[in-house]
Amino acid sequence: MIEANRKADAYLRSGDLEGAARQYREAIRVARSVEDAEGIATNAINLSIVYQRLHRPDDARASLALLLERSQLVFSNESLAQAALRRAVLELDERRATSAGEWLERAAAYCGRGCAVSAAIQNVRGQLALDAGRPDQAAASAKAALNASRSSGDRIETANALRLLGACAIRAGDGAAAATYFGEALGIDRELAAPRKIYLDLVGLGRASALRGDRAAARAFYERARGVSEADRDTDGSAQARALIEALGDNVQARQPSPGTP
Repeated sequence: MIEANRKADAYLRSGDLEGAARQYREAIRVARSVEDAEGIATNAINLSIVYQRLHRPDDARASLALLLERSQLVFSNESLAQAALRRAVLELDERRATSAGEWLERAAAYCGRGCAVSAAIQNVRGQLALDAGRPDQAAASAKAALNASRSSGDRIETANALRLLGACAIRAGDGAAAATYFGEALGIDRELAAPRKIYLDLVGLGRASALRGDRAAARAFYERARGVSEADRDTDGSAQARALIEALGDNVQARQPSPGTP
């Protein structure tokens, strides 16, 4: 199982998602053969993430069902909270807000007064609120996630909270605040070497620049986002970045972002 995980990590680093999925399936098989509940849980959750990136939501749900549907094995509340949270994210990704909210509350119930995904739960709650047109609630959840993640040292969720606060600031028309939040998130995501998150930060910085009327800076950020997504073999991301660049039009003087811009 350890060897399968090592190979899965290598495939992920090389961008071979199908290879990573194959190794996670092998790790689950080995874990099931010795009734290693936590081994099953960890690899099933990882497999669901890979399937989501492959745009195979039904397979991602099936992977999580190993934990969330009836099983003879006993999983920890921590693992169940993680699995229910992943299911909420899947539902959110497909715009199923009601189902996402239900799974999120299940995750919160498993989590109890606090667990490793407390900050992540708050971030997803905030995203649901933002999508529902409640930016004040979204910002409150993002701030709670930011405090929780900073206390626990969870830099991934710290960056996610900052990105959500940036989105809330854009919704409020505050380009300067949005740029600050996205810029801080970008610094963290660079340190974490997370291409997809870097892409989202750069797009956010582009939107913040456009909101402030600096279309040249917006174009520069979108170009950087396109470069990141192409290097990461993210065809959807690169297409979205191209669309944002095209939406700016051609009447923009080519120049670099102003000094001090992330």
